[in-house]
Amino acid sequence: MTNQAPGKYFRKGLSHKQFFRMFPDDATAEAWFVENRWADGITCPRCGCHSIQTGTSHKTMPYRCRKSKIQGCGRFFSVKTGTFMEASNLGYQDWLYALFLMVTNLKSVSSMKLHRDLGITHRSAWHMAQRIRKALGTGSGTLFTGAVEVDETYFGGKRQNMPKSKRKELTGRGPIGKTAVVGARDRATNQVAAKVVQSTDKDTLQGFVQDHAAEGATVYTDEAKAYKTLPFDHAAVRHSLQEYVKGDIHTNGIESLWSMLKRAHKGTFHKLSPKHLDRYVQEFAARHNIREQDTLEQMAAVFGAVQSTRLRYKDLIRHNGLDSGARA
Repeated sequence: MTNQAPGKYFRKGLSHKQFFRMFPDDATAEAWFVENRWADGITCPRCGCHSIQTGTSHKTMPYRCRKSKIQGCGRFFSVKTGTFMEASNLGYQDWLYALFLMVTNLKSVSSMKLHRDLGITHRSAWHMAQRIRKALGTGSGTLFTGAVEVDETYFGGKRQNMPKSKRKELTGRGPIGKTAVVGARDRATNQVAAKVVQSTDKDTLQGFVQDHAAEGATVYTDEAKAYKTLPFDHAAVRHSLQEYVKGDIHTNGIESLWSMLKRAHKGTFHKLSPKHLDRYVQEFAARHNIREQDTLEQMAAVFGAVQSTRLRYKDLIRHNGLDSGARA
């Protein structure tokens, strides 16, 4: 890319044509996964043993941990074992291309697009995307130390578009019947954190702030009452009076994350159910946090943090007490 290109021209991107030249088949894609998982040599993902037999006769497990009296479990494994790809019959190229699409598309990728682009069933594409979203949502857990913006938003259909039977169940105004999401942004590092919450009361919102802001940080919010007694240096803008910026006091940075997520809600997914919403929120926060990296670095960063993040299909569809949005 040239310096005259729009956007983040300093990043080393990767076009679709370049991707398929680099990874023309499953073998080259598998080699990338192996290199990025075991840069210092292959180890058993179950017991950590370094004594590994390679080139086994197993159809899908090319490695075997050598068992001895001192160490080793003696089990077969592959680079998929212990990652979001575990127990999947999909090829390595399919997984790597899906990962490439999900880290490079700012508004994400729908399962229908993965279904069409990869030539796999829609069920497999949806499960694949949700597995990668879970991996993206592992997070670093680093506390924000500078000026921290905190804000909440809501997701849910417009009441006017709901069936009459559902509208009757909703009483009150504003966000009644919607799902709340709270987020924070560290201005110094431009890192964000966000999650779905079941309530926007004082304990919930202040608990979120204390989980993500370090002692001594300055917190900027809107005038919501839940933030009034925050144990931080705290200032707020009064949105009710059309006040959105007052010097350094504003929440415009974290609101840009909501803007991106809501554009994806309307243009990419069309529907985000409360049951699965948090996984999408974590995906967008994670992609924001790695946006300065080169494309291959982004892919490696996601795969490098995905140990033990397998999401079984039965767990994905299991009832968790939240509305799945499925038609009755």
